[in-house]
Amino acid sequence: MPRRLRPVELGFTATAPVRLAFEAVLQAPPPAVYRSLAVEVGSLPSWFRAVASAVPADDGARRTIRLRGGIRFEETILAAEPDLRYAYRVDATNAPGIAALAEEWALAPRGAGTRLRWTMAADGPTPLRAGLRLGSPGLGLAFRRAAAALDLRLTPARRPSPGSA
Repeated sequence: MPRRLRPVELGFTATAPVRLAFEAVLQAPPPAVYRSLAVEVGSLPSWFRAVASAVPADDGARRTIRLRGGIRFEETILAAEPDLRYAYRVDATNAPGIAALAEEWALAPRGAGTRLRWTMAADGPTPLRAGLRLGSPGLGLAFRRAAAALDLRLTPARRPSPGSA
């Protein structure tokens, strides 16, 4: 059964006891990246391998995420600013130890592409905080793989340049 977490607001992503942030540059432009994050929520499992399902609810104000392995999150959207930011907090989860959790995806133009920054902000007992910090390299790897898969999904294949094998 899911446990209710402490409700937090958008500022929690800047003040939480544990904040993990990862960045990637995608060739896809911000509108396409934002659409995949915030509008086509159900597409999340096609590019973020850790996600088994993503189901929007309440006309996009809420969503339910299920990770591979059975962890489930019931979330409320805190910010949906087209081409700039998408953020949410976790209201309930079956994951142990978490007291509060919010995530923010920030987008910025980078040439014709997008600089994508994912921030995970959390609070909980000392062992949870330590575990998240120790798990940071793995979360970073998962993010980089997801960003690459998203970019591949959004960027049309290019023809090889003349003279290439």
